[in-house]
Amino acid sequence: MSLVRPGDSGAIEAAIAGCAGGAISRGMGRSYGDAAQLRGGLVLQTTRLKGIALDQEAGTVLAQAGATVGELLASLVPAGWMVPVVPGTQHVTVGGAIASDIHGKNHGVAGTFGTHVEQISILRSDGEVQSTEPGESLFEATVGGMGLTGVILSARIKLCAIPGPLLAVDTDRVASLDDALDSLRAPGGPYRVAWLDLLSAQPGRGIVTRANHIDDGDASPIVRARATVPRRWPAGVLRPSSVRAFNAFRFGSAPRAERGRSESIARHMFPLDALDAWPRLYGPRGFMQYQLVVPSGSERTLETVIERLRRSRVPCYLAVLKDFGPANDAPLSFPIEGWTLTLDVPRSARAAELLFDGFDELVAESGGRVYLSKDARMKPDALRAMYPRLDEWRAARDRADSRGLWRSDLALRVGLL
Repeated sequence: MSLVRPGDSGAIEAAIAGCAGGAISRGMGRSYGDAAQLRGGLVLQTTRLKGIALDQEAGTVLAQAGATVGELLASLVPAGWMVPVVPGTQHVTVGGAIASDIHGKNHGVAGTFGTHVEQISILRSDGEVQSTEPGESLFEATVGGMGLTGVILSARIKLCAIPGPLLAVDTDRVASLDDALDSLRAPGGPYRVAWLDLLSAQPGRGIVTRANHIDDGDASPIVRARATVPRRWPAGVLRPSSVRAFNAFRFGSAPRAERGRSESIARHMFPLDALDAWPRLYGPRGFMQYQLVVPSGSERTLETVIERLRRSRVPCYLAVLKDFGPANDAPLSFPIEGWTLTLDVPRSARAAELLFDGFDELVAESGGRVYLSKDARMKPDALRAMYPRLDEWRAARDRADSRGLWRSDLALRVGLL
């Protein structure tokens, strides 16, 4: 597999020109699955496309595709601006954020990242650079399109003004899934998330936070890693007993009910970034992340998923629950109005893939879907059942890439192409 590190779009164009009859993927290698890989093909790395230009008067930023969320915040927050949607890590690039149409803790009020993109510049497989805007088929196919319409070169993003780099955080300790759902529905700030302890004898207990921007104090908008997990981290250190003990400590040390505690944007939004290369904790085989969303009114599906997970004895080391607002117009965008549950399990758990296949059926039957950006094992039948606008997306994608150049292992595995 070849790797190109372009300093500008000209290097990308040269790579395309030299790929006659071949296929190209692109990415920076941080995907949970195989979205940025292409066996036997050419992979483009665009992380040297770093330009960031703030337009204070318009309240927008023009960012090249390789700029990360952390780099954006480092430039924007001191000037009083914020990217309206950020994920759980600061290391996602602008191009990746658009291709995955990422969501954050505030989807209920802010929607997805793509909702705030006003223009995208794309390098097509025919070598032409095309600008596209919301409402155009190329734009909607690119948002959430897993990088399969072309190389995203830059984007103009609408920003939101913020009073400062701190958040006021409300915290509640909850005893069950029902309590977590009720707490997420309660009044409070727009950034809402529940951590659930699925290894305890009390299934669904957890910690819910709701946060809002405040004008108070000063703090860095990015996280500085305090340590790095070594490459040869032994596989046996992270196991159910050690995670169970940590979860018990985390739950027990959280306040039962706390209001208005000040916390930096960086610490609240990107807690895992304090430990660099944290996925190595899972050992050489790594982990799988499964993220589902089900419509409002399908809470019983969440209960069933948790019950089956516990009966299977597949250990879930991290579980996160959030609420979603209405879907956008992009055919492959993941969020729909309802509830999303994310599960992290060690890949060494032998029954995990079979268990997730069963979850796919439950989710599809409820009208929900699984997040392609987190997927590492879904089958084509599940994709067709979950994404009813798949043919619409394929038609737009084929118009954008008549050469059939843009591919990925994920796209071929699940039948996107």
